[in-house]
Amino acid sequence: MAPAASGLKADRQALPWIEGTLFAVFLLMPLALEHFWVLFVTRILILGLLALSFDLVWGYVGILSFGQALLFGGAGYCAALLATKLGITSVLVLLPSAVLAGLLISFVIAAIVLFGKRSPTAVFVALGTLTGSYVVERLLRGWSYVGGQNGIPSLPRLTIGALEIEEGIRFYYLAFGLLVVIYLGLRWIVRSQFGLVLAGIREQEERLAFLGYQTQNYKGIVFCLAGMVAGLSGGLYAFHEGFVGPAQLGPVFSTQVALYSMFGGAGTLIGAVIGTSFIEAVGYNVSQYWETGWPILLGLLLLAIVSYRPGGLISLLVSEREKIGTFGGKAAATVSELTERFHEHA
Repeated sequence: MAPAASGLKADRQALPWIEGTLFAVFLLMPLALEHFWVLFVTRILILGLLALSFDLVWGYVGILSFGQALLFGGAGYCAALLATKLGITSVLVLLPSAVLAGLLISFVIAAIVLFGKRSPTAVFVALGTLTGSYVVERLLRGWSYVGGQNGIPSLPRLTIGALEIEEGIRFYYLAFGLLVVIYLGLRWIVRSQFGLVLAGIREQEERLAFLGYQTQNYKGIVFCLAGMVAGLSGGLYAFHEGFVGPAQLGPVFSTQVALYSMFGGAGTLIGAVIGTSFIEAVGYNVSQYWETGWPILLGLLLLAIVSYRPGGLISLLVSEREKIGTFGGKAAATVSELTERFHEHA
């Protein structure tokens, strides 16, 4: 038994090493990159936040949301309007406003597609969020107050006090710092007792409901939390790119976000960041040689991953047991053990 236990302990060290290595690389990367690549990687960090929001709802509670771009772009529009109409540029106002916008939009969506007497199917939620994303995109394309088809260009730079956060090293470390803080917060949540309930919903929702848990309320809470993360990402993206437009909250972009998480490995958090980095890097480099056809190659890569490695790229290094994780201290339990307890109580 000792060798097996030792092997399991060693296996469980893979995920922390991957996380630590990746974030260490991101920390040091600007020191060796030219300005263009600093901007490019900053964009990856911001989109990584958005991918985390999808991974939280899909990988941990099984909500197939195709409306993450709606949360992302809606928050970006709100922050952009504050900057252009009211002249607000403080990062201490605009980013919290984007987070609040993401929360409010996600709450409205959750009230429509999640809360109810009956638990909605995954198809209903997917189509509901996809429809919402499409409708709002079409609405904004024809609304002159927010720029219509052209969106809102020439956004001012974020400031903190008298200091401008210009695109480059400053914006990079702002995005990196927020990504690390959000990531650690989400990691703590999904490994807490609250996360144990989320794991139970993902694995055995009906049995968990039988034991008295209001599973839809838990899903709503997670969806709103993901909305806040997506909103923060949308606010950062708008001011990093200096522009916000209808395409940023449409169904095409929502699908792209889902690919980030699924490609890297859903249900691990770090897989969402890996998937974003890989797809953005490969997409940019291939598009230099095959401008119109690179999405075909990307689609083939995704098909290969889904067919041969359903757990995503990260499953090459992280076992299914480690992906599920343990919960609690001395009373630590895996989801499999949790399921057994459900059967015993039933």
